[in-house]
Amino acid sequence: MSPDKMIYMANQIATFFNSQPDADKAEKVAGHLNDFWDPRMRQQLLDHVARGGDGLDPVVIEAAKKVHEPVD
Repeated sequence: MSPDKMIYMANQIATFFNSQPDADKAEKVAGHLNDFWDPRMRQQLLDHVARGGDGLDPVVIEAAKKVHEPVD
């Protein structure tokens, strides 16, 4: 997937959870990513965050700490 598409999709998830009253938005975003993104998508996100996370919502960057790294 293109980096722009991945950033867009991750930020859409953050936008949704940012509108919710729950306190731990990063936990909710991470849960969604772990449940619905395939391992390649999660790895792409984690690699992008490791390079600085340009363009990502701060909640996505925080959520990345709780995203399961794919196992080979």
